[in-house]
Amino acid sequence: MKPNLYWLLLLSPSAFGASFAPSSQVDWATTFGSLLFVIALILLMAWMLKRLRVPSMTNQKGLNVVRQVAVGTRERILIVQAGEEQFLVGVTPQSIQLISKLEKPLSQEELASSPFANQLTQLLKKNDKK
Repeated sequence: MKPNLYWLLLLSPSAFGASFAPSSQVDWATTFGSLLFVIALILLMAWMLKRLRVPSMTNQKGLNVVRQVAVGTRERILIVQAGEEQFLVGVTPQSIQLISKLEKPLSQEELASSPFANQLTQLLKKNDKK
């Protein structure tokens, strides 16, 4: 039993010359400042990622947002493409509503040539006439 106690004492922190400083000698201001810096850095990085709208790393094969326009502070209208079909969708913080399914999906030329707001106005006028 003595050999086990011997190895325990040999592997203790004091055997390696480590000494624990009393709490009065610890520089609390530096420790607290470093902690605040790390927290601020994490919050800044989270804000930047949210602001840059980094796409998620999940596989979104076959589903993407073709165009979007803000209609309020947190409300948007989007054209979403799922496979070969396109949908006009309204998005709020509380819900997602299907406004219309586009009978004729917008081509890449149409998307590149005219602003989304004009296309949205035309689509809404077509749906009102029906």
